[in-house]
Amino acid sequence: MTEAHRAPQILIAGNPNCGKSTLFNGMSGGSAHVGNYPGVTVDRTSASLLLGSKTVDLVDVPGMYSLTASSPEEQLAVNALIEPHTRAVVCVVDATTLQRGLYLALQLIETGVPVVVALNMMDAAEKLGLRIDAERLSALLGVAAVPVVATKRRGFDALREALTAALESPRDSKVPDVRYGEELESDISELVPFIERWRPDAPTSALRAFALWCMLSLGEDGLVGVPTDVREAANRIRARAVEQGRNPDLEIIEARYVWLDGAVAQTCSVRVPEVPFSERIDRVLTHPVAGILVFAAVMFAIFEALFAGAEPFMAAIETMTAYLQVRAAAVVPAGVLRDLVVQGIIAGVGNVVVFAPQILMLFLFIGFLEDSGYLARVAFVIDRPMKGVGLHGKAFVPLLSGFACAVPAVMATRTIERRRDRLVTMLALPLMSCSARLPVYILVVGTVFAGESVGWFSAGAVALFSMYTLSVLVTLGAAAVIRRTVLPGPTPPFVLEMPPYRWPSARILWINAWRRLRIFLVDAGTIILAMTIVLWAFLSFPKSEQVSAQQHLERERIERLALPEPQREAARRLVDAQAAREQLEQSLGGRFGHAIEPVLRPIGFDWQIGVGIIGAFAAREVFVSTLGIVFGIGDADEENKPLRQALQDAKHADGTRVMTPLSGVSLMIFFLLACQCMSTIAVVKRESGSWKWPVFLFSYMTVLAYVASLLVYQGGRLLGFG
Repeated sequence: MTEAHRAPQILIAGNPNCGKSTLFNGMSGGSAHVGNYPGVTVDRTSASLLLGSKTVDLVDVPGMYSLTASSPEEQLAVNALIEPHTRAVVCVVDATTLQRGLYLALQLIETGVPVVVALNMMDAAEKLGLRIDAERLSALLGVAAVPVVATKRRGFDALREALTAALESPRDSKVPDVRYGEELESDISELVPFIERWRPDAPTSALRAFALWCMLSLGEDGLVGVPTDVREAANRIRARAVEQGRNPDLEIIEARYVWLDGAVAQTCSVRVPEVPFSERIDRVLTHPVAGILVFAAVMFAIFEALFAGAEPFMAAIETMTAYLQVRAAAVVPAGVLRDLVVQGIIAGVGNVVVFAPQILMLFLFIGFLEDSGYLARVAFVIDRPMKGVGLHGKAFVPLLSGFACAVPAVMATRTIERRRDRLVTMLALPLMSCSARLPVYILVVGTVFAGESVGWFSAGAVALFSMYTLSVLVTLGAAAVIRRTVLPGPTPPFVLEMPPYRWPSARILWINAWRRLRIFLVDAGTIILAMTIVLWAFLSFPKSEQVSAQQHLERERIERLALPEPQREAARRLVDAQAAREQLEQSLGGRFGHAIEPVLRPIGFDWQIGVGIIGAFAAREVFVSTLGIVFGIGDADEENKPLRQALQDAKHADGTRVMTPLSGVSLMIFFLLACQCMSTIAVVKRESGSWKWPVFLFSYMTVLAYVASLLVYQGGRLLGFG
C-alpha cells in the first residue's frame, strides 16, 4: 500500500501499567494482528477501527514515561509520531497517578499532533477519593480529556467521538504555553534548523518538540537513525550550556512540571489519600527476606500448575499425534511418502503443538502477576542480586520458567523493556535445566548409579541435585560473561514505580496470552516443523535395500512358524526393531555418528551415544527413544530395563565399557550445557529477529558442553575414577 492510499494511523500511547493495552484490546474488539516494526524486533500490534465513515489503523506503541527516548524501542514511538499518516494519538493516563501520566501527554501535545487524553481507571480514582474535572483539564491542555474505565469499556463512545473530531483537526494545532526560559528558548531556536533539514515535512510545533527530544535524548551513546549534524549540534549546545553552569535537562523537566503542578492543582479537588491496606501488603511483599519467600511460594505454585495442569493437555496432544500417525500409516502406502507423513510432518506438527498448553498457561500466569501489580514488587526485591550478574530485575521470571521449558521462558523475556537486557537473558536461560533433560538424567542415573549411595543419600539423588544446582550457577555465570563481552554495557538503573493493586481482566489476560501463543505457533512453529523434517531425513536416508530385504524374509519366516499370536507379535517387533537399528546405522545420521566418534571418545561417548545426541536435537527427551532404536529396543523410555541393560553391556572397540559412572556424569554434564533443542533455537530466532543470536547460542553452548564434559571425563580418569 502506498503512503497516499494508506489508512490514517492513530497511536495508543501511555506509561507502562496505565491500562494502555487493555484500552487497545477493548477498542479493537480482539481483532488485532501482530507484526514487527520495520527493521526492529519489537512487536507492533495494530487493528482496523471504524470511526464514523473512516477506517483507521489503531497502533499500540511501546509503553513509555516520556518522549525522552533512552532505547531504540522508545524511539519507535517518537518516529511514529512524525509519520505523515499519523493523524492522532490517544494518550492513556492512569487517573490515580495523574501528574505522571500528564507529563507524557504534555510532550505529545507539544508535537502538534492531535491528541485525545483518555483518563483511565476513573473507578479506582473515585474509590481513592480523587475527583478530576475533565472539562477544566481539557481547557488547560487544549485537547479532549475523556474519563474511561477500559476494563469495563466505560467511556468508549465518548472516546470514539473525540477521536473522530481529532481526525478533522489541523495537525499543527495550538499547544500549552510552557515557559522554558529565554536561554533554553535560544537553544531550541538554534537547533530547529537542523531538525528541519532532517524532517522537512514536519510542522513547526513538531520541530520544536523534536528539538527538545534531541536535547534530552542524545549523548555519547545517541540513538540510531539520527543524522550526524543533528547529533553534533545538540551535543554542542548542551556542552555550551554546561560551560555556562546550566543544566538543560533540568531546565526542560522543571518547566514542564511547573506547568503540570498548576494544571493538576486546578483540576483535582481532592488529593489521593494514603492506602494503609496496600502499604501493609507492601511491607511483606517488598521485604528482602519475606518478599523472596512469598515469591518462592508463588513460583512453586505456578510450576506445579505448569507441570500438573499442562500435563493432561500435553498428554492428550501426544496421544492425538500418535493416533494420527497410526491412521496415516494405515492409509498411506508403505514407502518414503508414508515415512515423511508419519515421522516427518505429523511428528513435526506434534513437536510444535505440544508446547501450546505450557506457553498458554505461563503467559496467563505472567499476565496475572503483571496486571495485578505483584510482578513489580518482586522485580524490586530481586533486582539487586540479579544486577550483580548483569541481569535485569525482571529476568527472574524467564529464568525460573526455564526449569519447565526454555521455549515459553524465552518468550517471557518480553516483560523486559530493553533489547540488550532481553538478549542477555534469552542467551543465558537455556542453560537452566528444563524438564526435557530429566528423562536423560533418569536413564543415566538408573544405568550407572543404581543401588549406590553417597553417605546417607542415594548417588542418583545427589547426581540430580547437583545437575540442577550446577545449572543455576552456570546460567548466572554465563549471563555475567555475556554482559561483559558479547553485549557489553552498564546495567541500566532499575527505575520502578509501584502500580496499585488491581484485579486483572480475565478477557484481556486471555487475549494477550492467546496472541502470544498464536505468534509461537505461526512463526516459531514453521521453523520447528521444517527442522523436524530435515532431521527425520538425516536419520532415515539412505535406506539399505539389503536390510529391508532381510527384514521381509525374517517376517515371512515368523509367519510360517507355529507360534501363539502374542509370541508371533513379539517376534515381529524384535525383527522390526533390529531392522530399524541397522537402517539407522546406515543413514546419514548413523554415518555421521561413526565419523564423529573420534571426537566423542575423549568425553566418554561412542557412535551410538553420538546418534542419540543427533536425534535429541528434535527434543532432548528424544535421546532416550533414539537410543532404543540404536540398540534394537522398541518403545524404550527412561525406565526401560532392557535399554539400561544394553547401555551397561555396551563396549568400545577395545572392550572397555561405554557407560561407566564417569562417562554417565560426563553425559549428564553435556546435556545440561548443550543446546540440544531446535524449538529453543527457533523461538530465539523469532524473538531476536536474526539468525545471528541462535547461531551464537548453539555455538557457545556446544563448545561449553564439550569442554566441560572433557574436563570431567579426562579429569576423573586422571584421579582414578575411570
